[in-house]
Amino acid sequence: MAAKEGGTIVKGHPEGNKMAVSLLEEFGLPQGLLPLADAIEVGFVRSTGYMWILQKKKVEHNFKLVGKLVSYDTEITGYVEKKRIKKLKGVKAKELILWPPVSEIIVDDPPTGKIQFKSLAGITKTFPVEAFAAGQ
Repeated sequence: MAAKEGGTIVKGHPEGNKMAVSLLEEFGLPQGLLPLADAIEVGFVRSTGYMWILQKKKVEHNFKLVGKLVSYDTEITGYVEKKRIKKLKGVKAKELILWPPVSEIIVDDPPTGKIQFKSLAGITKTFPVEAFAAGQ
């Protein structure tokens, strides 16, 4: 796939998880944003910001501080830049009985302590950034 050309690729869970967390940290995003269960491959193309994550199975994670259940598919892709992930695919946040796909995640800059999740359905939800810290 052309999008992956020139990318750094890490195979396996502990290394893939470390790479995902370090990318989140580098771009000013909460470290607990992508709770991976069993990563097969994590890749990043620095020149374009394209990131991909392959994991063995779909993961559902409950962010307790905001009462939000989020589903992470076996393949997650997006473009990472300072304080945001654009064109995100493979992540859905439960809204009542619906699971609209999350297409963009933005941390307010300058910092307000808030993070926004935008869906393709036009829904934007704002939460405190600390709800997505590692270990939440």
